[in-house]
Amino acid sequence: MKYLKSDIKQKQQVLTDEGYQVSMLRTLVSDGTSANALYRLTSWLVNYKLAPLALISLWLNRVINGCVIGAAAKFDKGFVIMHPVGVVINSKVIGGKNIIVESGVVIGDEKGQAPVLGSNIFIGAGAKIIGGVTIGDNVKIGANAVVVKDLPSNVTAVGVPAKIINKGEKTC
Repeated sequence: MKYLKSDIKQKQQVLTDEGYQVSMLRTLVSDGTSANALYRLTSWLVNYKLAPLALISLWLNRVINGCVIGAAAKFDKGFVIMHPVGVVINSKVIGGKNIIVESGVVIGDEKGQAPVLGSNIFIGAGAKIIGGVTIGDNVKIGANAVVVKDLPSNVTAVGVPAKIINKGEKTC
């Protein structure tokens, strides 16, 4: 549950950075927080070999929040789902710290390979990250971008397929 606490603190920071004055209570009831909590619960249940209960929390996340996050997906502290509707994340995905996901994001497997995400990543609404790609640290992926090739650290990528438009500066 230490991960969930970190996720919620990170979300509060994101909202503050966007200019909102938010209390911890408001952060707890904001869109996406229940999706984060159910994802962390699912992960905890899988780690403690309670797969049947994990299936229930997966189902609840789909029904309540409209998102599917694989039971074995691994994200470090500071994982934030801003708006959960349409978010689909494969069980094989591995993510670092401070990853922010907007609505409609798909992070998926292709031919048995799934993305590995670094730390400090923003993924815009509707973006897709598909296959065995590696995303570096401090990366912004624009809305509706489709990432099918590796992205180095400190870049911004947009478009279909995603192309780097900003290189060499810390972007997050």
